[in-house]
Amino acid sequence: MQKIIFTVLVSFFMLLSCSSDDDGSEGNNNISNCDDTILISKILFDTAPSDQLFINNLEIIGNCLTINFSSGGCDGNSWEVKLIDSEAILESNPPQRNLRLSLKNEELCLAFITKELSFDISSLRMIGSPVQLNITNSDDTILY
Repeated sequence: MQKIIFTVLVSFFMLLSCSSDDDGSEGNNNISNCDDTILISKILFDTAPSDQLFINNLEIIGNCLTINFSSGGCDGNSWEVKLIDSEAILESNPPQRNLRLSLKNEELCLAFITKELSFDISSLRMIGSPVQLNITNSDDTILY
């Protein structure tokens, strides 16, 4: 019993002593400062909820695509938001990918709410080439 307790304590202290060198560099691919990750699915791209939203701004910082968007509602706390890639890579120069911001919004209030979320898009990276990201439910595109 004492050996088990000792092993647990040693493991716990080793875990506490390990630290992440998260300095914003891209050296560690397992750590993301984004709010969520992108989903890559043709089926979800076609079938996920598409309640009305307005994309105000797009920005890429590192591997995070930050989307500022607005929709009607009470406070936006019950919104279900997903960024979905269609799986298709359009062969052009630069290559293009189609993304859709999916919103499921069941709030019945008349307020106009603005939110900002970031998504890890590192899985969309193209080797040796930038990729143009087309946001299909807006007129916006952004180069990654």
